[in-house]
Amino acid sequence: MKKNLSIDYILLTITAVLTLFGILMIATVSAPLSLEKFGNTWHYLFHQIFSGLLPAIFLGILFFKIRLSTLKKYAVVLLLLNLIALILVFVPKIGLSIGGAHRWIALGPISFQPSEFLKISFLLYLAAWFSQKKSKIKLLRSKSESKNICSSLPFAATRVAEDEALASSPNQTLVAFLIILIILTCLLIKQPDMGTLMVIAITSASIYFITPSSFWHKISIIFAGIGGTILLIIIAPYRMERLMSFLHLEFDPLGQGYQIHQSLISIGSGKIFGIGGPFGLGMSQQKFGFLPHPMSDSIFAIIGEEMGFIGCLVIIALFLTFAWKGLKIAKESPDNFSYLLALGITIWITLQAFLNIGAMTGLLPLTGIPLPFISYGGSHIIVELIGIGILLNISKKTWK
Repeated sequence: MKKNLSIDYILLTITAVLTLFGILMIATVSAPLSLEKFGNTWHYLFHQIFSGLLPAIFLGILFFKIRLSTLKKYAVVLLLLNLIALILVFVPKIGLSIGGAHRWIALGPISFQPSEFLKISFLLYLAAWFSQKKSKIKLLRSKSESKNICSSLPFAATRVAEDEALASSPNQTLVAFLIILIILTCLLIKQPDMGTLMVIAITSASIYFITPSSFWHKISIIFAGIGGTILLIIIAPYRMERLMSFLHLEFDPLGQGYQIHQSLISIGSGKIFGIGGPFGLGMSQQKFGFLPHPMSDSIFAIIGEEMGFIGCLVIIALFLTFAWKGLKIAKESPDNFSYLLALGITIWITLQAFLNIGAMTGLLPLTGIPLPFISYGGSHIIVELIGIGILLNISKKTWK
């Protein structure tokens, strides 16, 4: 085996293609709303570039350059700062409320969403924590096996726990993990931000499952998740209404089911190659006030309308390739911290992509989750490119 000194250019290319395509889609989708609100067609486009993309590229490069040992060292500090920011969203004159949701901090002309940054700060914390407590996670890969790095998924065949690792207070680890997750859950429910909560809960549970823990601990996590989901639906009637509208779109097509209904119309009208001919970029009709949130949550539906079934398949294929490359980087990572972090970032971004796509195609309930790299929004693109910067950072330290 030899150390790889170059970055993963396929991952970099996929990220660049998705991000630039997102800018192109925002340019066309946001034009009508921008003209209506600001008297020009470029306001949202410029805002996305200067308040989202450019800072995201800068921070992505920064996290690509920074030592992974430094990230591990300050993981707790980053999480604590993020928790403080999550609390500050409820402080008057600091927190910004939009549509009854307290998700943003406004500092003069700058506003950001702390819950988005929690996706990466919590992953850093979990990777640092579990890589220390579960120090016996090891690589089961011979030199000959390392040549065939794509033969299996990393968490299926490349890393397992030695029995000795289970001796480090497994019950305390489970309790501590659940306490931290409950604290984050309470803060995110208060905002409320159920989409982010879902992504963080599933991603962190996935990380816990691949670390040394007993079968019953993993079962406990699953039942806690199911029970928590049921409780959240019971205590908030509007969540039950959303669930029922998802299961029965025909019951309320102009109310709770309106967004899904319009999304399906958008995707269906695109047919194979898009509305108005092969890849009718800019030809969408749904963006003119029919489809809610066309440049953020619902942008995949507009892609289906303008680029057709083929365009949707290309986007899905790019995210699947991203997942494959991310798992490959995790499998070849040099240590437990890098492994857990690369795996967590890959699961988070891939999960978020398919939760969004599933919601827009009527396969999953609406969650308000943006489509990674493509949807409008500064905070999420910044966090995603930070994640890519870390993945590329790990990729240049992998073993071939």
